Parts: sequence; structure tokens; C-alpha cells
Amino acid sequence: MKHRTFGRSGIKVSEVIFGAGAVGGILIHKDDATKREAIRRAIAGGINWIDTAAQYGNGKSEEALGWLLPEAGATPYLSTKFGLDVENLQGIPAQIEERLMASLARLKRSSVDVLQLHNRIGPKPGGRVMTVEQILGRNGVADGLERLREKGLIGHMGITAIGEAASVCEVIRSKRFDSAQVYYNLLNPSAGRSMPEAWTGQNLGGIIEACRANNVAVMAIRIFAAGVIATDERTGRESVLIADTSVAGDERKTKTVFDAIGTGHGTRAQIALRFVLANPDVSCAVIGSAEL
Repeated sequence: MKHRTFGRSGIKVSEVIFGAGAVGGILIHKDDATKREAIRRAIAGGINWIDTAAQYGNGKSEEALGWLLPEAGATPYLSTKFGLDVENLQGIPAQIEERLMASLARLKRSSVDVLQLHNRIGPKPGGRVMTVEQILGRNGVADGLERLREKGLIGHMGITAIGEAASVCEVIRSKRFDSAQVYYNLLNPSAGRSMPEAWTGQNLGGIIEACRANNVAVMAIRIFAAGVIATDERTGRESVLIADTSVAGDERKTKTVFDAIGTGHGTRAQIALRFVLANPDVSCAVIGSAEL
């Protein structure tokens, strides 16, 4: 396993990290023996970071890690995420601390290495979208996370770089955050390069460039587009994360890509992973699994 530097933190993170999310869902939907084996294989393979969230399985992912890691005697870096109710944003710092303490209880830990905002970012609030002002303003998300870092409850601060690209880039350029989870794959690489006019999909242009310029770690997510790139098998948990995107559309694009590439370059998953890691601005690729 090779390692890369995790932004300004100086942490050496494995190029591939374990995604304990809901789309793959192996720590949520499988039996305990399968969960144990998934963690064992990850650690044995050199993975030194696990990423989870309170939202994954309504806490089930965090709860599983709370017993799996001590049982395995493993101490990887650990990041989790919190979401805020945009309709009730009174006392943002207190809400963040409340959510963190619930996550720590499930994880059976006294701190996490990175705590990340799970809400989308955009110019107008609503749904799960938070504005730049709500994140960077006085007593906003960044202030709340800073207080938790001062208390020693978190090591670093992160965002989920989903929503309107311009708003996401503004948050990144503030230098308040240490990491960003960035949607980046061979069907939609727009976060890391300019796209032709005929290309279709949400344009996330400028996000990885902003991360590079501000030494913010890039955690590449959805590198298999919810599994669509990697396999034709479906779990029923496939979902889209960005605008102007659909599972059916990603299936069509995947067929077009691999019809052009051919079969002589490894599996679809291997090709997709190599594509992501070929970008030196990516700190790590977050990979979830549905099966062993």
C-alpha cells in the first residue's frame, strides 16, 4: 500500500481507505462474521483510515466500528460526519457538539481524527443545503468545529464538497477546513479538470484546484459511481449524489467508456481506481464494499 500526505495535516494516509457507508453497506447489512472479515482484510491490506458517518444506517456503521476495531486490535485513523437540520440552526456549535458526542458514544472513542460537515453547500439554504455564511459566519459550522478541536475531541475539520461548486470553492478558500470529500470518477472528473461543451452532468469545476491551492486534503468519493462503474450487479442502494446525474445515465456512460477502453487493462474497478489515483492532488480514494 502506498501513502500520500493528507493536506496540511502531515498525516500519511493510505491511497485507498475503507468507506463504511450506506451504498456499499457491508458494515450495515452483513452479518458479524462478514463485518469482521471486511475489517481484517482492510487492515491486512495496509489501509490505515476508515471513513464513516452518523447518517450511515442511522448510526449502525459507527456502532459496528465501535466493537469491530477494538476486537481487531486496530487503531486506524477515523473520520466521521454530522448533518444539521437546516430548518433549525439555532446554536450551531452546540448542535455539532451534541452530534459528535453521540457519534463518539457509538464509536466507543474519546475523539476522532477528522469531523466533517455532511450537508451540501450552496447559495440558498433549504433541504440539506447550508450557505457559505452559515458555515463560515460567526458561531457557524467552522467556529463550532474549532471549539471541538480546542477541546481535543477532533483532530481536523472537513467538509463534504457537494452542492454548488462556486460555494464549495469559497468555503475551501477560507482555509478554515483541512479536508474535503470530493465527487470524482472517470464518468464525472469535472472537479479536477475542464470538460468539453458537449459533456453532460453537474460541473464541479475548480474544486480540486481550490483544494490544491489551499493545501486541503482531497478524499475522492463515489469513485465507482455507487458501484455502477465497477459492476453490473445492483444492490438496490445505488443513488445519485450530484445534480444532472442518474443511475441509468451512469450505466450508459459506463458502457461507452469501457467499450472504448476494451478489456485488456484490468477489471472495471481497477481501471476506475487507477484513474482516480493518477491525479496527484487526490490524497486518498474512499472505497466501500457490498460484498467481500
